[in-house]
Amino acid sequence: MILDDFLFRAALAGLGVAIAAAPLGCFVVWRRMAYFGDATAHAAILGVALALGFSMSVFAGALVVALVMALTVSALSGRGYAMDTLLGVMAHSALAFGLVAVSFLQGVRIDLMAYLFGDILAVSKPDLLIIWGGAVLVLFLLVWRWQALLTATLGSDLAYASGIDPKREQLVLTLALALVVAVAIKVVGVLLIAAMLIIPAAAARPLSATPERMACIAVLIACLSALGGLQASFSLDTPTGPTIVCVAALIFALTNLFRVLSRKPA
Repeated sequence: MILDDFLFRAALAGLGVAIAAAPLGCFVVWRRMAYFGDATAHAAILGVALALGFSMSVFAGALVVALVMALTVSALSGRGYAMDTLLGVMAHSALAFGLVAVSFLQGVRIDLMAYLFGDILAVSKPDLLIIWGGAVLVLFLLVWRWQALLTATLGSDLAYASGIDPKREQLVLTLALALVVAVAIKVVGVLLIAAMLIIPAAAARPLSATPERMACIAVLIACLSALGGLQASFSLDTPTGPTIVCVAALIFALTNLFRVLSRKPA
């Protein structure tokens, strides 16, 4: 059966994460939420430790803790704390507590590097169901709330004038971000999830005239990065997760070089 081929499963997993992360990454870029995504991803390692300690699903543990982190940051923002300071404290604290919690696990074998940097080649059939189920749910949320999310991204005053609650749209983004973190942890790991959110969207920006076009191009770039990184990793014998991010970074450099070269002289 074709799903018994580990490379085919890895490719499907990479495509699933790419399709979920890229359009969401556009909102992360537009709203300048890069550090927010990083903090949510770092919290996932604490979720992994708790899930293993209580014999729960790693996906469920990562999802719950990532969601709690995202909601906590959203609730505390604007209450006397500078956002970058708050995110820095919570991101590194969550990662540190997660790593310490892992060290207390007794009788549980855990490949910490796989959760930090991903292990896409070890993706199983149940993992594929989780990844693609999460990807479909994220896409549904974004398509359902697309116009409202765009309006809220332009400004809270415009959103209120249009009858849209920007806090509700922020909650939708928070839920989608937690889902992406939970499904991507197996593929690229917690330290590289933010890169897969940001880099394809940033690479698509110079090629896009509309938000919809930017989201579509970001998905294409993310898919090319996943498949290209998988192929390069197999050929060069390099870590797969970081290689996928390296390919995305190269595409980002090329699209921005294109923007510079195509700029008309004054």
